[in-house]
Amino acid sequence: MTKLTVNDRPVQYRMDPDTPLLWALRDASNLTGAKYGCGTGDCGACTVNIDGQAVRSCRISIAEAEGRFVTTIEALSPDRSHPVQQAWAAENVVQCGYCQPGMIMAASVLLSKNRHPSDAEIDKAITNICRCGTYPRIRAAIRRAGKIMDGDERIAAAPPPGITPEDAASAVPALKKP
Repeated sequence: MTKLTVNDRPVQYRMDPDTPLLWALRDASNLTGAKYGCGTGDCGACTVNIDGQAVRSCRISIAEAEGRFVTTIEALSPDRSHPVQQAWAAENVVQCGYCQPGMIMAASVLLSKNRHPSDAEIDKAITNICRCGTYPRIRAAIRRAGKIMDGDERIAAAPPPGITPEDAASAVPALKKP
């Protein structure tokens, strides 16, 4: 049995110790924010924070994570009030959104160490792949999040998750039938 702390809660996984952390998080803990992208650690869609480091969860086994502290996007802030999440929404970073949880986790780790990274430092720390090519907005959001963390800027919190299909449909005018 593998023991670690996930999102500030002790967890015991009764899985093969060689199971990638990504699958333990998704399948056993129902934490689906970390995404499966490539399985080789190249894309970064599965990035989580382990003991203050941005780690590709597809490349680390639960045995290697034993005794460590893992934070996923679900625990970054339940109401999307984390400065990175606020800046992400304010800068309209997201297009398809698949890579964004991993990007946000990598950015939050970077900003916990350096609130004012240069573009070169951002590029070095954020090696995640975004198929939509939102890199200029990602850099802008990271710089803005640093300002929010310093108290130099305030943004109203991002909208809460959970818009209902009815609410989404009411925002779009009904299509007229011919």
